[in-house]
Amino acid sequence: MSRILAILYAAIAYVMFLGTFLYAIAFVGNLGVPRSIDVGPSAPLQTALIIDVVLLGVFAVQHSLMARPFFKQWWTNFVPPSVERTTYVLFSNLALLLLYWQWRPITMGIWNVTGMGATALWVVFWAGWLTVLLSTFMISHFELFGLTQVWLNFRQQKPPTPQFRTPLFYGFVRHPIYLGFILAFWATPNMTAGHLLFALATTAYILIAIQFEEHDLIAMFGDAYRNYRRQISMLIPLPPRS
Repeated sequence: MSRILAILYAAIAYVMFLGTFLYAIAFVGNLGVPRSIDVGPSAPLQTALIIDVVLLGVFAVQHSLMARPFFKQWWTNFVPPSVERTTYVLFSNLALLLLYWQWRPITMGIWNVTGMGATALWVVFWAGWLTVLLSTFMISHFELFGLTQVWLNFRQQKPPTPQFRTPLFYGFVRHPIYLGFILAFWATPNMTAGHLLFALATTAYILIAIQFEEHDLIAMFGDAYRNYRRQISMLIPLPPRS
């Protein structure tokens, strides 16, 4: 029964992820949703800045802290290892939902691009989100979101030893998921001050998160990842260096 409940729990968290991911696209792109990066309850500039920075900080702390090995080791004293990743996904969903709900737009214009320039920016926007999604499947989409772990637990099988792989996009850039997010967050024909704050803060978070993530990857894979890091660009797709 506990293994069945774990599968149900993971399935609910995954469906929540799909909803929050799709809403993220609409939120950043202002695509007809009731609350988005430029549409929502107004607030004085100082208040809006404080609220938005706090919301971004909540997501950044949750997303980074719960992904660190020391936290996982402590956390699995209370949460079964088979649903540790699912719980991480659930808390990430909740942090994003809080951000969507409480975000305060700051609509002062920074740039406004029209014509072919706007079309090009929309192409980059959608290419960014597609890169994010495809990159998750190139590694292990269902493991990334906790479904593989609960399925193996249901079958009473141990998780396989992690293997270092560099499929497709990962042969040209070390972090294609982060690259996709950066493209999606910055590519807009109508950049407002609130959108700029969001793009700057998330890009800064990504650059910091990469340092922690690569530290963990070196600890896990050793020289294999050190060599990979020397050969492959971090965020700009380039041919491998010899």
